[in-house]
Amino acid sequence: MIRLLALILAGPAAAQAPPACTAEIEGQVACMAGKLCECRFERGGQMTGRPDRFVWDCGVMRPMCPPDPTIQPAQPWGAPGGVWITPRGRHP
Repeated sequence: MIRLLALILAGPAAAQAPPACTAEIEGQVACMAGKLCECRFERGGQMTGRPDRFVWDCGVMRPMCPPDPTIQPAQPWGAPGGVWITPRGRHP
């Protein structure tokens, strides 16, 4: 019962929040959801109703993140030893 209560109170695992995009880190990039996002200044305006601010640009024109060097690529699959497939009528 105590374990169940602890699991309910813990809730879902919290995702790591992205770093704050500020004037100090303008131009830096960070990998977010597979995209290489860039911290940049964005002008606001009356039409958008937003003030000038620094935001993470993760748009469709941004490249994907480079592969993680700690993850090994999958090895190509090979048939198990001793299995031979030959056309009918031929024997090795």
